[in-house]
Amino acid sequence: MGSAIVSKLINRRGTLSHEITLGLIALVLGATVFYVDAFTEVESAIAVLYVIVLLLSAEMLTRIGTTLLTIVCAALTLFAYFYSHGLGENVPAQLRLAVSLAAITITCALILRNETARAGLIEANLHLRDSETRYRYIFEHSRIALWERDYSAVRSFLMSLKAEGVSDLKDYYRTNPGVIVACTGLIRTIAANDAAMELLGHMTDGLHSRTMRRYIAPDDDTFLDLMNAIFCGERHFEGKGNLITENGESRLVIMSMSFPEDPTAFNRVVVGMVDITQREMMQKALREAQDELARASRAATVGTLSASLAHELNQPLGAIVVNAQTLLRWLNREPPDLAAVRRSAERIIRDSQRASEIIHNTRSMLTQGDRTPERVDLETLIEETRALMEHDFQRDMVDFDVNPAEMPLKVKAIRIELQQVLINLVTNAVQAMRETAIDRRKILVSLGRKDDIFVSLSVRDFGPGISEEAMAKLFTPFFTTKPSGMGMGLSICRSTLEARGGQLIAGNHPDGGAIFEMIIPIEDDHDQR
Repeated sequence: MGSAIVSKLINRRGTLSHEITLGLIALVLGATVFYVDAFTEVESAIAVLYVIVLLLSAEMLTRIGTTLLTIVCAALTLFAYFYSHGLGENVPAQLRLAVSLAAITITCALILRNETARAGLIEANLHLRDSETRYRYIFEHSRIALWERDYSAVRSFLMSLKAEGVSDLKDYYRTNPGVIVACTGLIRTIAANDAAMELLGHMTDGLHSRTMRRYIAPDDDTFLDLMNAIFCGERHFEGKGNLITENGESRLVIMSMSFPEDPTAFNRVVVGMVDITQREMMQKALREAQDELARASRAATVGTLSASLAHELNQPLGAIVVNAQTLLRWLNREPPDLAAVRRSAERIIRDSQRASEIIHNTRSMLTQGDRTPERVDLETLIEETRALMEHDFQRDMVDFDVNPAEMPLKVKAIRIELQQVLINLVTNAVQAMRETAIDRRKILVSLGRKDDIFVSLSVRDFGPGISEEAMAKLFTPFFTTKPSGMGMGLSICRSTLEARGGQLIAGNHPDGGAIFEMIIPIEDDHDQR
């Protein structure tokens, strides 16, 4: 640093000495020109030599100084003229005066214009230097891998192929695969930043002695696409390709570059590369996790469906077993009570058909098959449910009462779906009252018109009701308050009604017990659409 300061001082001293020398020469020359012009009889435009004085002084004077010196030289010229020739008319002398003044003025104007151009050039050079400094800083410190490469020879080679009649480089490559090897050998690396060196790995012999073909995967077509972009005269190229690092690792990168309009500027093309290997690996892991989640979801769906079927089929299958046992008891009597046997057999057939309908309905739902809605008389549906669950009522000593509507109510729906919901609600009511006193075990089913669009069918029991904690999770799958329950019934009931445009609402009756209200659309929601 000290030597640099000394060097600057020496240069400044030399410049100052040079300016003093020029100043003395200009002063002596000016004095000589004035003396000859004013005090000798030389008849010539000697004042023109003031131009030399201005030129010698231009380097050390500012614009104002140059203007003042020009005024001084013009004043000395006028003084010499009037001193030598007076006010008399002397045409040759006046012409020499005009020529001298014109030369001084023109020289001053040229010096000032040159000074302006010089200042502009200095400012432009300063801006260019600042721009180059910023560019170099960004280039060297960027975390994006950047190269400066000379593609001029490659472009010339590709343009020569086009001149020879090649119109499709990719088609030409199929029959001449060596063209890409030739192109890679023509690319020269001018500079590379630290990120680029880090991307390719440690190189003991430097980057400038290597061609990029060393780092391009054998089966990668990105470089062919790049050459084709230059061949077709495109202004920008971006592609995704694989690089092979010094230690043999494969890196997936996005390569991007812009080509200049001027063909001579292909000697410095900036190439950027972004390593996206980790991003691609994360996306691949994400896709695999999504696939695994989908498989788990399908497995959970199968499990839910199995639990649903087990729950739905439990009641009719249990009824079949009870009726079969009853049938055997009637057969074992002496003599057998054939009338009772017939009733038991009919109930077995009825419950078997109901189990079959449950399976058919589930299969139709899975295959999205047609399940044709029909007109369902709700009072008849309630009576059928009473008959189906007669054994449960007798076993648990539960009374089943119905508050019918003022007029018959029919809805357009899937019968088996509504019956399954109603059976689930009645079954829950029976089970909820097992700890209730026998004289209070009653289920009250009420039916009525809610409005012009919906019908209300409610099931009330006289048990302990629903706790606040259970109310919050009542319709959550697999939530149950029963030791042997599966927690699927109410969830399935609500989903079934909502799928048809209805609702299932639960609450506690003010006089005790729980009440579930089925809100059923008069017209099937799917049918309306």
